[in-house]
Amino acid sequence: MKPIGEIQEIIRYPVKSFQGERVQRTKVTKGGIYGDRSHAFLDESRPGRFLTITQCPEMVRYQARFQGEEVEGRYPPVEVAAPDGRIYRFGDAELKDRIEREARRRVSTVTYAPARPAGAIEEEPVLIVTDASLRKLEGWWKGTVALERFRPNLLIALDHPTPFAEDRWIGRVLRVGDVELAVQRPCERCMIVTVDPKDASRDPTLLRTLVEERDNCFGVYAGVIKSGVIEAGQRVFLTDS
Repeated sequence: MKPIGEIQEIIRYPVKSFQGERVQRTKVTKGGIYGDRSHAFLDESRPGRFLTITQCPEMVRYQARFQGEEVEGRYPPVEVAAPDGRIYRFGDAELKDRIEREARRRVSTVTYAPARPAGAIEEEPVLIVTDASLRKLEGWWKGTVALERFRPNLLIALDHPTPFAEDRWIGRVLRVGDVELAVQRPCERCMIVTVDPKDASRDPTLLRTLVEERDNCFGVYAGVIKSGVIEAGQRVFLTDS
């Protein structure tokens, strides 16, 4: 294995489509980052489907975080900060009613126990972005691009800042401490990247830039081969083949 960089940021999203929380240290299970998308809203107008930023862009302005330490067998309560600063607990009727008004549809809530570690994740469990690729995209778009638009779990700072070096990781394994991640495929993007996490405004030119320059892909998905604990600042290694 050869060193390629270090973990610059670890981000998990306790509530699907809400902003997440940056953590210094966390567990990685077969289902991904501890507690990632463990809570979600269901769209009752589309039975069996989640409510996301696609249907309700205002969701991107809500901030979710766990209150308490990571424990085995259950997740700590989730605190939600609304755009106006009001604080809720996930599961509060007032929060549900507020989301229903903003989404203009009926919703319900779902919480997945650690026994189902993948939660409301609908793709491979770990999404990875590199700092060099983010900077290259900013150059193409001619503006600052908030990392939150891409909702990654890991931001890797590369030793050799080659944009889209992650394309060459597909089919290979990353090691961070004891954790091993199998890089599986590129992440194809959708309208969610057009939504500004600050005010939920839309700018379709970012997605258009990705379509023109990257065939609509940014970041890579990975599965978990070996569970363990990771920390920000840890070195990242790549298999030779």
